Amino acid sequence: MKSFYSHGKLLLTAEYAVLMGARALALPCSQGQKMNVWEENTKKLVWESFDQQGQLWFEVHFQIPSLLIKQSTNSEVAYRLREILLTAQNRNPSFLQKGVRVETHLEFDRSWGLGSSSTLIANIGLWAQVNPYELLEHSFGGSGYDIACAQASGPICYTRNQYQPKIEHVSFDPPFSKQLFFVYLNQKQSSLQAIESLDIKSISPSHIEKLNALTEAVLNCKTQEHFDQLLVQHETLMANLLSQTPVKKLLFEDFNGAIKSLGAWGGDFVLASGDHLTPYYFNKKGFQTVIPFNQMMNQKV
Repeated sequence: MKSFYSHGKLLLTAEYAVLMGARALALPCSQGQKMNVWEENTKKLVWESFDQQGQLWFEVHFQIPSLLIKQSTNSEVAYRLREILLTAQNRNPSFLQKGVRVETHLEFDRSWGLGSSSTLIANIGLWAQVNPYELLEHSFGGSGYDIACAQASGPICYTRNQYQPKIEHVSFDPPFSKQLFFVYLNQKQSSLQAIESLDIKSISPSHIEKLNALTEAVLNCKTQEHFDQLLVQHETLMANLLSQTPVKKLLFEDFNGAIKSLGAWGGDFVLASGDHLTPYYFNKKGFQTVIPFNQMMNQKV
């Protein structure tokens, strides 16, 4: 058996603008996705995907080596997976010439938007020994910061550069981290749709300059008060760019602290900078998934 593992991800700064080359602060999560592969003496690929509860949520059988779909429980997912595997085959002709059985095991809720797709692509890249950024480009698209997080042991700064991005391993462990929480907004967002809905050309070099400066300031921030100011500045800048209302003003105007949208605005997680009572505040509002910063983030050395 061969085994592969990739971390989930969260983008702390420069969401959307990372597509245009902004330097973004990204965090690999402590939870991810594992993939086990067994070679078998058959002419098929049997693929099974399990969720964080250990329940089978997707299964497909492919013919080897053509990767024709013989049967599946979800044709849309099956065709997307086939597209990724065919790209890998195209880059490495020796890949998937023999029968195999594959199991994938997610450690986080599929609806959370922590990278069920990016961890899959990163694992397939490792298995097929091909550039995962190429697999991403020919399937889901996006900046690739999530692929960089998949194999990162701690926080990174990510700058897009086709198939060879700039990845800087950075220190980000603010002294007030116990007052930071990730809150799930109960709405799964499609990164693909979010990207398509934005006119990327509206992000100018001056916007990127400002966001780069904010990323650097967040990295070097020593006090929670300053950190909160930076979050508000970032949120205001992106709100103007996206012509959207900041999430705090929209949903949590009475929150005593700062709130920043993460990733695709309008869903998935937000970052809340508050105090020890922050989880109770969000629970009372009906948001039950409130994860402390240090619990969410992977800080293995």
